[in-house]
Amino acid sequence: MRLRDTGLTAQNIKDMVNKYMIETYERFDFLAERADGMYLYDENGTPYLDFYAGIAVNSAGNHNPKVVAAIKDQVDDIMHTFNYPYTIPQALLAERICTTIGMDKIFFQNSGAEANEAMIKMARKYGVEKYGPHKYNIVTARMGFHGRTFGAMSATGQPDNACQIGFGDMTPGFSYADFNDLQSFKDACNENTIGIMIEPVQGEGGVYPATKEFMCGLRDFCDEQGILLLLDEVQSGWCRTGAVMAYMNYGIKPDIVSMAKALGGGMPIGAICATDEVAKAFTPGCHGSTFGGNPLSCAAALAEMDELLDKDLAGNAKRMGDYISNELEALPHVKEVRHQGCLIGVEFDGFAPSVEIKHKCLEKHLLVTALGGNVIRLVPPLILTEDDCDKAASILREAVLELSA
Repeated sequence: MRLRDTGLTAQNIKDMVNKYMIETYERFDFLAERADGMYLYDENGTPYLDFYAGIAVNSAGNHNPKVVAAIKDQVDDIMHTFNYPYTIPQALLAERICTTIGMDKIFFQNSGAEANEAMIKMARKYGVEKYGPHKYNIVTARMGFHGRTFGAMSATGQPDNACQIGFGDMTPGFSYADFNDLQSFKDACNENTIGIMIEPVQGEGGVYPATKEFMCGLRDFCDEQGILLLLDEVQSGWCRTGAVMAYMNYGIKPDIVSMAKALGGGMPIGAICATDEVAKAFTPGCHGSTFGGNPLSCAAALAEMDELLDKDLAGNAKRMGDYISNELEALPHVKEVRHQGCLIGVEFDGFAPSVEIKHKCLEKHLLVTALGGNVIRLVPPLILTEDDCDKAASILREAVLELSA
């Protein structure tokens, strides 16, 4: 829908949001009216270079033509039905995902937080049924982030984070250990531990990739102790980190993995994949989702996967991630650049809060994310080129110089 079709002004739209919506977001002060490739456009046609990608969602580009065509084609047949009849897009997508990433079974959800809830539930049910009523504890990483539903936020190892404050007691059964510290995780496990749950790259926690020693050590420890390795790839999955799934960078495989974001190309979808053995914990009635595996979202996801895989956007993410990281390391006031593929964190030396850098970039029509403290996160569409990287780095340089003048 375009503003010209409504008879309203941009300010009218902003006023409606302020009046009627329960706001938990810090809004950018512009109206996003359309999108294409690497850019969002406001109502005046002003382009904004998008290093946000809908928070790591639009990996094959904003408004990807093949994804749009797949949605339009599916709308003519069926948009939604319940999960009792078979549907073609769901079956095709289930096969494509499982065969591509080497997992046995899949369960569809609507979002990343829901996918993580399903992963937590599956692991706990597996533990209780196989080992007894107390075998449901899960160890997660401090400074991790797994979502804002109750189980997911309880798994999030940030007790001072706004997502946990003010809601009373968290869901029991979680304990926390230090990321990239294998001994810390070993020490946090006990006789009631059924799973270790981490992000291969901590996103909200500041963009910290796991080391190979840590990931392989966790896999070996879980195998030795009969513990499940649960990987949250909601943000890192589907080519973002230079591999189809981030765990492939480490040469390991999880027992359960969650995914969402880039999977749907802009349509809401999430999923978990599991081994045959662990997947048996889910039986009729123990879990469900009205919209999970919706035909429209599945059709979009199939088209998105074609674009990601056929164009080797994982390879492009690795090349461009390395390229722009080298540019970013040369910026003034940069303390460290951390990245895996095109999941990039730029930590500054504290000359200005990262939120101020974000807004200064917005003034210059570059969209980036500010994390806590002094970190800027870049998660661009994976179609980006060296020219796009050069433009983004140049704008960031201008923003830093102006703020530090």
